[in-house]
Amino acid sequence: MNTNTQFQKLKPLLKKTVFRASEARELGISPSLINYYIKKGMIERVDRGVYRSSNQDLDVDFRYEDLVLVSKSIPDGVICLISALTLYELTDEIPRAHWIAVSHSSRAPRRSGARIVRMRNIDLGKTEFALGSEKVQIFDVERTILDSFRYLGVEIGVKALKAALARSGKDKLDLKKLQKYAKELRVKIAPYIMAVTT
Repeated sequence: MNTNTQFQKLKPLLKKTVFRASEARELGISPSLINYYIKKGMIERVDRGVYRSSNQDLDVDFRYEDLVLVSKSIPDGVICLISALTLYELTDEIPRAHWIAVSHSSRAPRRSGARIVRMRNIDLGKTEFALGSEKVQIFDVERTILDSFRYLGVEIGVKALKAALARSGKDKLDLKKLQKYAKELRVKIAPYIMAVTT
């Protein structure tokens, strides 16, 4: 079978933002053939074992292209902590790496530019966030604030909580949801809510 016929097998994967070598193998595409397509400029290597179409432009603000590619390359990965705070505009910190949560029981792949955090209860507060035409998995604002207290420290958590409480309208912080999550995650949030609202 010639290389062009083989390339046609990749068509469904080329429509995705990124695809993994294991997905290509399932379609009968060998690693040597992947390397051939890279040399010919037909696909690009995003990271180890992760590829994308050379013809596909991401419809995403250039500041978030890497974040989209990294998060989509990690199966069941969820944007969290500093990366989530940045997207929600609840911090002025600039993340040096893309923070991605994975289940504590999963085997997390290594990705350049990613900081992998193993977490329990990965489904609590998981939602989608639109970046241009791409949708990424991210923890909602309430879970992100609680995780900030748990993983980043009180100072960052309090700043994020204060910024979120200052919002109104559709961006208003859901205090009931925050307290429900706090109970599930065993975070004593009430004293901090009292401190920043009085």
